[in-house]
Amino acid sequence: MLISYGSEPDQFGELRVPPGRGPHPVAVLLHGGCWTTIFGLEQMSDMGEDLTQRGIATWNVEFRRITYGGTDSGHPETFLDVGAAIDKLRTLAPIYDLDLDEVVTVGHSAGGHLGVWAAARPNLPTTSPIRGTNPLPLSAAVSLAGVLDIADPVARGACGTLADQLLGGTPTDVPERYAESNPSELVPIGVRQVLIHGTADDIIPLSSSENYREHARDAGDHVSLKKVHNADHFDVITPTSPKWPQVRGRILSAF
Repeated sequence: MLISYGSEPDQFGELRVPPGRGPHPVAVLLHGGCWTTIFGLEQMSDMGEDLTQRGIATWNVEFRRITYGGTDSGHPETFLDVGAAIDKLRTLAPIYDLDLDEVVTVGHSAGGHLGVWAAARPNLPTTSPIRGTNPLPLSAAVSLAGVLDIADPVARGACGTLADQLLGGTPTDVPERYAESNPSELVPIGVRQVLIHGTADDIIPLSSSENYREHARDAGDHVSLKKVHNADHFDVITPTSPKWPQVRGRILSAF
């Protein structure tokens, strides 16, 4: 079912709830597309259906994004939308019997960035323009080939300068925006993180997840990395892929 979490056109999500009694753990799905309108939440719909069949409620979220190659900035709206969508679960939980103690973000590519950032959101100062007033704590964050250091050219991969467009400038131009939105600069996050990355990913290199894992572990975070042999960038979100059972198993282990 489609449910709005705000009044803007892109402030909505697809909620799927397993049959039977809850409370149901929740996966918040965040699609990729370099933070642009190139992709929408339909990218994660099949995954949502698959996970819901295995007892996980899924909240597949849309949010305001930048236009590819445009001059608009996604800051603060993109971040505020992701936060507001997650916080909407407080309203949905009593209606659909959702377990607010088991809320995990599952983000792909640029959505992996947003999902891990959302796990760190409660740690931001209350004066932050992207924190929101009362962030819902997450129990874990799953990154599927995520962009986890948006200031690093290697981690950005195919997204290139679109991270700069998202934040309205380069790390030199707006360092304060990177400091509050870049997972690599927010560690230790204090929330368990599960990274999943295909060894044949030619869009976001495996090394970006490897480097982030070591950096976050050094800071004191609990971070694991599942390398999926011969999986490409989209195998990790495609239930019809022969690689999907490995990915699904590792996602379910986050609950």
